[in-house]
Amino acid sequence: MHSSPFINEQLLMPCERLEQLIAALRHRGYQVIGPTVRNEVIVYDMLTSMGDLPRGYTDEQDGGSYRLKRRQDDACFGYAVGPHSWKQFLQPPIMRLWSAWRDEQGIRIAKENQPPTKYAFLGVRSCELHAIAIQDRVFLQDAYIDPIYQERRKDLFIVALNCGQAGGTCFCTSMQTGPRVTVGYDLALTEIIDAHNHFFVVQIGSEAGADIMHALECQPAGDEDIARAEQVVEQTARSMGRQMPTSPEGIKDLLARNLEHPRWDEVAQRCLSCTNCTMVCPTCFCTTIEDTTDLADKETERVRKWDSCFNVDFSYLYGGSVRTSPKSRYRQWMTHKLSTWYEQFGSSGCVGCGRCITWCPVGIDITEEARAIYDSEQKES
Repeated sequence: MHSSPFINEQLLMPCERLEQLIAALRHRGYQVIGPTVRNEVIVYDMLTSMGDLPRGYTDEQDGGSYRLKRRQDDACFGYAVGPHSWKQFLQPPIMRLWSAWRDEQGIRIAKENQPPTKYAFLGVRSCELHAIAIQDRVFLQDAYIDPIYQERRKDLFIVALNCGQAGGTCFCTSMQTGPRVTVGYDLALTEIIDAHNHFFVVQIGSEAGADIMHALECQPAGDEDIARAEQVVEQTARSMGRQMPTSPEGIKDLLARNLEHPRWDEVAQRCLSCTNCTMVCPTCFCTTIEDTTDLADKETERVRKWDSCFNVDFSYLYGGSVRTSPKSRYRQWMTHKLSTWYEQFGSSGCVGCGRCITWCPVGIDITEEARAIYDSEQKES
């Protein structure tokens, strides 16, 4: 190595060296989480070696449609995104908060103490980095900090990925969240593959990232290699599968002006209120609390679970649910995600990953719904 690597330096890493990167992270005590193939989809799970990656696979996505296919090459990250998001590791879908039991000494309560886990996320897209940043604002940057999220987030090491392929439902360029990785990473990879070469251009984003790359002894990337990495991202940006009709700020104001638009009735006729869109969304954060007691009335526990604004009981107040119709629930979700989220957190709640479009059973398309309202307003003006 010419010298110790430094922040923002770009290095050349042969594809096979990815195995050493995973090993180096594991050696430092990280549980490495990344993409792998399971049940004919690409999901995020624990990785022990490079062989766990979805090498040679890609995906075809459209409204309500996902298909895994073989590529013509051995790209490690030649797909878009699957149904999983990284939030499942930072904000688990099911989490026991405490348990209690009654014995001869009385009632005892024990707080759930999870053993600390150091996560290293491998293959985090730019849209997903923005989603993590949004959840950071929700759980860490207000008067009420979520201690579970805080504990899982604090030692997180992120190996990000500049996208080399846009999915059929991706629209990150519309939301200004990708496909280029800009902030919030320790290392950022760009995969380059052709008939003769397969390597990564690695950009260092932190001191921790520099330390890892020092152990891998990679050489500095040349100008030609850096230019090829730039071309990969530029090509991805030109091949988005979807597009919003206007800027994120424009959508915010558009929806605020059209809360009684007839389009809400049309989409409600198709919406199944199945909650798929909120379950796969990387920024949705709503939860519910369930208390259960055994039949002997001696043991009880409190569990936190993911919830959805599409559930009738989600808006239940004394006397009944506030949002009883599919129209009101879909409107709540979309206007919160794209409009009123700004009032709460200072940004849009959508990062343009397209998961809600792909995994909707009836193919409802959030970009299509926004465009329908936008076009009708344009005709009236």
